Amino acid sequence: MAIKTLEDLFIHELSDIYSAEKQMTKALPRLARAAESADLEAAFTAHLEETQGQVERIDQVVEILDIKLKRMKCVGMEGLVEESKEVIDAIPKGALRDAALIAGAQKAEHYEIASYGTLCELGKQLGYTDAVKLLKKTLAEEKATDEKLTMLAESSANAKAAEV
Repeated sequence: MAIKTLEDLFIHELSDIYSAEKQMTKALPRLARAAESADLEAAFTAHLEETQGQVERIDQVVEILDIKLKRMKCVGMEGLVEESKEVIDAIPKGALRDAALIAGAQKAEHYEIASYGTLCELGKQLGYTDAVKLLKKTLAEEKATDEKLTMLAESSANAKAAEV
């Protein structure tokens, strides 16, 4: 499908983030198992549940707007997931790996924040009021997750990694 209208762009971006969220539901359990810190493991596990809710919210947006998502793979998230696999393979379990996992997870969160911010603005322009409310809820969750990851990095992970 060619992108010829703002609605086409909205559907493309929504399809992309849907793929990204589905990829995250597969990656987060692996990240949780790879973490040494119980707090980081818990953060990844909690975000998995939140991400599943975000996928459901996208389904609600699709239903509200009576649109059909494109079948596509988010190559941006695919690359970030691949990076996390490389981190797990290259760095032994411990504080340094935890710091690297946090960095990678924040890259993914920033990608999602940018995507949801864009969708909110496109949706606003298109008059998708109810959909935008749902998308803003997800945007707030992604920002909160990024903040939690920052606090984990600043409160312990980075200092412990520096001792390695």
